[in-house]
Amino acid sequence: MTTMIPATKALHETHRLGVSGAVDADGHILEPPDLWESYIDPEFRDRALRIVLDENGLEELEIDGHRSKLTRKGSLSVLGAMGDPDLAGMQFDPDRTYLNEAPYGTMHPGERLDVLDAENIDAAILYTTVGLLWEAELEDPELSQAYTKAYNRWICEFCADSPRLVPTAHLSLGDPQAAAKELERAVGEGAKGAFVAPFTHQGTPLGHPDNDAVFAAAQDLAVPFAIHPTFEPQWTKGTRMGAWENVKQLRLLSSVQASDGVRHQFTTLFDYGVFDKFPDLKVLVLESGGGWIGYWLDRIDAVYAHTFIGTRVPLENKPSDYFREQVWISCDPDERTIPALAERYGADRFLWASDFPHPDHTVDYVNDLQELIDSFPADEREAFVGGNARTLFDIPATATVGTS
Repeated sequence: MTTMIPATKALHETHRLGVSGAVDADGHILEPPDLWESYIDPEFRDRALRIVLDENGLEELEIDGHRSKLTRKGSLSVLGAMGDPDLAGMQFDPDRTYLNEAPYGTMHPGERLDVLDAENIDAAILYTTVGLLWEAELEDPELSQAYTKAYNRWICEFCADSPRLVPTAHLSLGDPQAAAKELERAVGEGAKGAFVAPFTHQGTPLGHPDNDAVFAAAQDLAVPFAIHPTFEPQWTKGTRMGAWENVKQLRLLSSVQASDGVRHQFTTLFDYGVFDKFPDLKVLVLESGGGWIGYWLDRIDAVYAHTFIGTRVPLENKPSDYFREQVWISCDPDERTIPALAERYGADRFLWASDFPHPDHTVDYVNDLQELIDSFPADEREAFVGGNARTLFDIPATATVGTS
């Protein structure tokens, strides 16, 4: 199928990791603007996700024929702006478009391999970008399934020629039975895992039995099931801080609470006893930091073991016991508490992620990662830098720097 291909930008300045065997557990691509029109089932083509221009010539999303309320006023142009110091200047300049600003390695598989080679990183597990934006505004479960299916077709095709590029499927839990079928289909086309947003429009907790079909499919297919932050409907965020005029000034607060939905939904897996029902399910917690997990597990372990609340939770073991066997968590390279947590919960539970090319993470991730690796005990570094991700996603040993 044909998609729009931008003029290639030059390879950006990179840093080279000083150890071998690295695997990025959460990198991103930038989708071609016409992906959904090209890959969606024909009966949904007139309702495909599109990038369109507003009355000021700035880009915005069109979702099911309607203007996006969350992705407007040129904000698409900054999606690949990691390290750019002038996001506002980029966003409000009609000439700096989503396509024109796409960094090297975000839309072409061969270019992404060049970036990995330059950074001495063996492989990258790849997730969507535009796909993180639309689900908050689309309440039609049938069309949501069509959108995810279109993306999954494309990302499997994008990664097909190299085991170093690892595709993960986007699932929408508005219809769990359909999502389970889509996971099976996508894995058949090459997907090595899947992720969901930290909400549904019905407000169904992730661990609820309504989602058991998806957990069963992920377990039967032996692929990791991830929770990844996305745009969320405003109702998920509450009104503690009052009006939007207050909230939009609280930029640091927004940064640290952006992944609250992931943490909350992860915890519902314990409330509903998901790990006992699906003892071979592999759950991955993404882009939420890793340092919080120590407090989180201490707290729910204590409540489970020492209070009346614990008698009402359908678990056979302590929450931390399931974490040590069935859960993996990614951390940012600039976190410094991870080695201590790995010592307590197992170095095999932790991965690292770049979030390239998104602007809310640092462009210095390779240098930060090197410092973090050096702070691990020598016998745990290989697992943390790449071994854990290789095992979890079944990445071939031959997928190394310099191979296609």
